[in-house]
Amino acid sequence: MSESVISRRSFPSPFGFITITAEAEKIISVELCKKANSVGSSKVLEDAAKQLDLYLKGNLPKFHLPLKVLGTPFQLAVWKAIAKVPFGKTISYGEIAKAIGKPQAARAVGAAVGANPTPLLVGCHRVLGSSGSLTGYSGGQGIKTKKLLLDHEGIDYE
Repeated sequence: MSESVISRRSFPSPFGFITITAEAEKIISVELCKKANSVGSSKVLEDAAKQLDLYLKGNLPKFHLPLKVLGTPFQLAVWKAIAKVPFGKTISYGEIAKAIGKPQAARAVGAAVGANPTPLLVGCHRVLGSSGSLTGYSGGQGIKTKKLLLDHEGIDYE
């Protein structure tokens, strides 16, 4: 049995460092952190660097990177629904619940959004409360980071 090589690269951004971790040429996590943490290199991380640069310049509406995320079937359905939300648009927790066929599960959707291992690539910052309010963000500096990401995409919020 062969071991998978894990590589990690940090990229500076207006939101702090964005650290992307890859295993076997697939992205497994994204973290918004205060300091850089790079180990090894890989083609997928080079591709991620190029796409992040374009995103930060406002020239990349959708990331095209291979992901390998682990979660429950419910979490995977939520993350798949979030991934469909385009740059500059938002969706509510309730709308996601309806989209995945669980209209009464808005709170559970919130928990799945908070557990998203690849924020930014799967734009959980685009998920708002039903009134358009900011309800939380687990990456970086929380709501402050969410506001910066929404502002970057030209999204209005309450």
